[in-house]
Amino acid sequence: MPVQIKFGTSGWRAIVAEEFTLANIRRAVAGIASYVKTLPEPHRVLVGRDPRFLGESFVLEAARILASNGITPIVIPDAAPTPAIAYAVRQLKTSGAINFTASHNPPEYNGIKFSTSDGAPALPEVTKHIEAAVPAEDPLKAPWGSEVLAAKYETADVKPDYLKRIAELVNLKAIQSSGIKVVYDAFWGAGIGYTTDILRQAGVPVAPVHDTRDVLFGGHAPEPDDHLLGDCKAKMKEFGAKIGVATDGDADRFGIVDEDGTFIQPNYIIALLFDYLIETRGWKFGVAKSVATTNLINALADYHKLPLYETPVGFKYIGELILQDKITIGGEESAGLTIRGHVPEKDGVLAGLLVAEMVAVRGKSLGEQLKELFSKVGSFYPNRENFRLTPEVKSRFTEKLKIDPTELSGRKVVQVVRTDGLKLVFEDGSWVCYRLSGTEPVVRAYTEVRKEQESKALREAAEKFVLS
Repeated sequence: MPVQIKFGTSGWRAIVAEEFTLANIRRAVAGIASYVKTLPEPHRVLVGRDPRFLGESFVLEAARILASNGITPIVIPDAAPTPAIAYAVRQLKTSGAINFTASHNPPEYNGIKFSTSDGAPALPEVTKHIEAAVPAEDPLKAPWGSEVLAAKYETADVKPDYLKRIAELVNLKAIQSSGIKVVYDAFWGAGIGYTTDILRQAGVPVAPVHDTRDVLFGGHAPEPDDHLLGDCKAKMKEFGAKIGVATDGDADRFGIVDEDGTFIQPNYIIALLFDYLIETRGWKFGVAKSVATTNLINALADYHKLPLYETPVGFKYIGELILQDKITIGGEESAGLTIRGHVPEKDGVLAGLLVAEMVAVRGKSLGEQLKELFSKVGSFYPNRENFRLTPEVKSRFTEKLKIDPTELSGRKVVQVVRTDGLKLVFEDGSWVCYRLSGTEPVVRAYTEVRKEQESKALREAAEKFVLS
């Protein structure tokens, strides 16, 4: 029985040498080739990767399959950030891009992301076509593929044009003139040489952390989360940095550390940048956020009298609003954002540099800025937890999700939102949102309260609803 290849929120991911094999890679790329051939000619596809194990081999294998389908592969020789690949799709006007990455997943994983010709993550109608076209057998065993022993391909260096665009979007002169120092943690990922290069060229003192290739990512997931940013914090103290910025394995997600070593969660970064961009760019456009992202953004949209777009989880939905030029910024609590005039894809490099600009221009720490934001629109305290489910509990909970609850542990539900999963909003403005994972027996429970001391009680109520 062949492995079923499913393109989820961010493509197809699997463990290398288990399901992520050369045969299955060839099958997945054949499905992508089928979709590309429905598009107008010329058929040209970028093929890139992050620094994971065997990435170079996977890229060449994909090039072989594309070429055997009459599609010109354009290989990116070095590891490159997902947003840089997305930008190159638009600049080179290709039919799309295949990117070998498992993003922030542990080192034993790899994956394939497919971007369409607009540089955005493939929407469900595209991934359904791809999945339906994936052959049951390794295509190199089929007659149409066996003749192609080596693909002829073009190459492209995506770095220069991407960094040039970033320099247009970020006020590097303001960062330089402020005199602040920056620490950048690449997490051994695709961001190596991007953030550091652009800051150095602008004359900004920057100290790198984890900026060499390590296919094991230090022995853990390349995820810029608080518990993995110890080396970044230590370097900040040693270097005297005002800000620490980090990116994940493919540099589409960000992590931010304030000058005192406090990790500032992505929910707050998106809200702060929304407010800052209105202040400095004068853009009177809306804001987009996933249903699981903080309502601090809702409050800011009300305060600035701008439209709010609440989307399902998955950056492709925010990308659509960027393409339509409807929003100043769009973001997800899972540390992805982009801004008006940029790619319809998450960009961790851009996020870190914009935060550095915000600190430089405002001359205040992120903690101070957040307090000012709370004084303007009220306080919000979001949280996310994962609960593992036994088959019995999962079956019972799945049935619960079909019904609109009227209360949760004594809290009256005033609104039920089903944009994605089940979101329950309570009388005091607090809420909980449940989303079942599509790849493992886990439910993600997102909660948010208006008073910090109430956070624990709501999290416990959210867990009780799942497990009881």
